Amino acid sequence: MRQFENEQLTVFQSVLYQTTSAVIKTKEALIVTDPNWLPNEIAEIKGYIESIIEDRRLYIIYTHSDYDHIIAAGAFPNATTIASEAFVKRINKEEVLEQIRQFDAQYYIERGYPIIYPHIDIIIKEDGQTLELQDITCSFYLSPGHTGDGLFTVVEPFGILLAGDYLSNVEFPFIEDYEAYFATIQKVQTIISDKEIEVMVPGHGTTTNNLDEIQKRIDESLLYLNNLANDSIDESQLRKLYPFYKGLQEMHELNKKAVHK
Repeated sequence: MRQFENEQLTVFQSVLYQTTSAVIKTKEALIVTDPNWLPNEIAEIKGYIESIIEDRRLYIIYTHSDYDHIIAAGAFPNATTIASEAFVKRINKEEVLEQIRQFDAQYYIERGYPIIYPHIDIIIKEDGQTLELQDITCSFYLSPGHTGDGLFTVVEPFGILLAGDYLSNVEFPFIEDYEAYFATIQKVQTIISDKEIEVMVPGHGTTTNNLDEIQKRIDESLLYLNNLANDSIDESQLRKLYPFYKGLQEMHELNKKAVHK
């Protein structure tokens, strides 16, 4: 379904884990993030793209390499792809593809495109790297912590922040590397301060154009990280903040292990 729309941005939301896929329309390009999950949802995204693409060039930004975020890579063979250098250098790519195959086998899902790990055309190696198009500038920032290959994108002058699996209102931080995650949240605070951000798209949960809400999510992430490190998490508070906490308890236990590594 379509979760959010304005003149430049349309955000699609899957029924699974409220996973989002953003489509940004500019004079020269369509920029898409992480098209996902189910075949009918991907068909809806493809249909929308085909209805507005005209002579625009299609770009796909992969915010990171978790299997749910690359699951439809094979559905867009003509797109120009963008991801971090760590995404390209991921060693266990076959493991990610096997997760997709297992998911599809479990639910008897058939897809009309190949399951592939995406080849990347534009590799982001450092913070501040840019892609200049006719009417926009995309600035990229490495965002490790959730995974080692995360990527933020700021699209100017529209003020769009594509945050990947950070700043969700339905998930607390899912942590692979605690110190890297903490540094990434501090980095996004700097981005919010330095750039004129008007709307933020998380990888899971609700898109927001409310700056107070964006700051609230930053503060909640920092609070969770600090409390996790101090072993002072109030799980009753987590239940109030995150409506699907019952399904997230296993991840909270994994986070405890991550912080003590």
